Amino acid sequence: MSGHSKWHNIQGRKNAQDAKRGKIFQKISRDLYQAAKAGDPDPENNPQLRLVMEKARAANMPKDNVQRAIDKASGLGGAKFEEITYEGYGPGGTAIMVSALTDNKNRTAAAIRSAFTHHGGSLGASGSVSYMFDRKGYIEVLRDDLDKSEDDMLMDALDAGADDMKTTDSEFQIFTDPSSLAAVRDELQKKGYDLDTAEVRMFPETTTEVPGDKISQYSGLIDELENNDDVQDVYEAAVLPENS
Repeated sequence: MSGHSKWHNIQGRKNAQDAKRGKIFQKISRDLYQAAKAGDPDPENNPQLRLVMEKARAANMPKDNVQRAIDKASGLGGAKFEEITYEGYGPGGTAIMVSALTDNKNRTAAAIRSAFTHHGGSLGASGSVSYMFDRKGYIEVLRDDLDKSEDDMLMDALDAGADDMKTTDSEFQIFTDPSSLAAVRDELQKKGYDLDTAEVRMFPETTTEVPGDKISQYSGLIDELENNDDVQDVYEAAVLPENS
């Protein structure tokens, strides 16, 4: 029995690691698609695509997966993919936006609607919650092995055209106008910075605390959305209670 139990525990850890790796690959695939779609599918002519491909290599993402994401953006492989945003309310009236990339709108819409319904939420019409979010360019620079003070980083970011910066123990978070993201990214790279992230994101202007009796439902909804292969990003205007 002990041998079986040990194998079961190892298999459980492996499954958890595989699931985590799958989510990382899914996010990188999204980033590859968006970078190739927004610019040249040739990384030699597309700095953003090169940045994401470096991230894919660091994560040991298979080359076939990388190429498949780029082919989607360039229309190769037959299927045509569309970017669609869904808006809805989670348990307790929390605002949620879901960014999806799909080759079958009916399938994706049905799955997203089902996820909201199953977990006590509801899918809304276009514009129902998007006004609660602000679209910004976002650049992340990790502080590990970076010999830069917060003041120096802020000056370099502002000189590059950024609007604002926040600092955590592990990273510098730089915010730009969406239209300026590429220019700020390129300027920071010219200054020698290694960027961990450079993308456009939706940030909530205000947040709602999830009611204590709705936490399980809310977490289940977010998990189901994030585990959907068509979903690229889930943006939440909500926070969980501190003791949850």
